[in-house]
Formats: sequence, C-alpha cells, structure tokens
Amino acid sequence: MDAEAVPVAVLLRRGLRLEYATLSWNVVGCVVLIAAAFAARSVALAGFGADSVIEIVASLVVIWQLKDARGDGRERVALRVIAVAFALLATYIAVQAAVILANGSHSGRSTSGIVWLALTVVMMLALAAGKRSAGVQLGNAVLQTEARMTLIDALLAATILMGIGLNAVLGWWWSDPVSALVIVYYGAHESRHAWREAG
Repeated sequence: MDAEAVPVAVLLRRGLRLEYATLSWNVVGCVVLIAAAFAARSVALAGFGADSVIEIVASLVVIWQLKDARGDGRERVALRVIAVAFALLATYIAVQAAVILANGSHSGRSTSGIVWLALTVVMMLALAAGKRSAGVQLGNAVLQTEARMTLIDALLAATILMGIGLNAVLGWWWSDPVSALVIVYYGAHESRHAWREAG
C-alpha cells in the first residue's frame, strides 16, 4: 500500500498495537527468564531478563511518545530515557559476567530458558519488521529506533540461545557468561546511538 494512502491515525494505531504486543511479551518474558536464570544460575539468562526490563521501559516510552506526537519535546526525552537505560544495562551485565568468569561459577541447564529464547527470536523479528514499516511511514524516529532495538533483541536472543545451548549440550560453562557479554556491546552501542538521535 502506498505510504501516502495510509492515514496517520491508522499508522499511529498500528505502532501502538505493535508496542503493546512487545510490552506484553517482555512482561511475561521477565518472569520466565528471571525464574530460569535463578534456577540455572545463568548470567546470560539474567542479562536477557534485564534486557527485557529495558525493553519494557522502551516500549512504555514509545507508547507515551506516540500518544502525543505533536513535537512538544517528547521525542527527545524518549530517546534519552532509552539511552540511559541501555547504558545501565551494559554496565550491570559487564560487572556480572566479569565476576562469573573470575569465579569460574558453572551455570546449570535451563529448558524453559531455551524454549522462551527460541520463541522470542521469532516474535521479535516479526514485531521489528512491523515497527520499522510504521515508523518509516510516520517519519517517527523514536519508533524506528525502537524497531532497531527489537531487531537486535531477536539477535541477542539467538546469541544467548547459542551460549546456553552450548552449555547444556557440551558443558561449556563459560559460553553462558561470554554470550552475556554480547549484551554489553549491544547496550553500549544502542545507548550511544539513542543519545545522538536525541540531539
């Protein structure tokens, strides 16, 4: 459908529906991942659970911005909140992964974590595509930034899935905290990007 043929109100509703879906998925994911991380003593699952909390914050900020997109400064505030949240995530995971690697703590296996991560890869890819399309048609930088975050969330889920999968199948305990370090890079990168977008 031609972008000009889609009313702004329709695109805004579409963006909001996508954000509500992301929000709901991540709320459930927080519970599943934190429980799985605690049971398996997995820093990677804990890190992805923390990432889900950041995604919840990001979705709430985008919803707040989309509900009043009149150029009243909400876009800049939204991007800066997202930037700070990702900086905090990167710092937390870096410290946790370093402690685990230094102590040589071995994490256990987590079937529920593996299943949830696999489902998350599929769900986040679908949501990211929808958000990007709506964001581009609206010319909304916040929604486009959040679409990129959702895409990277899918890639993170795949990376963490590989890490805990190697631990479960081959007993490579270090693959769990090492895969968590990917979140550190991602968090730092997205924090810088969102802050620059805020201007």
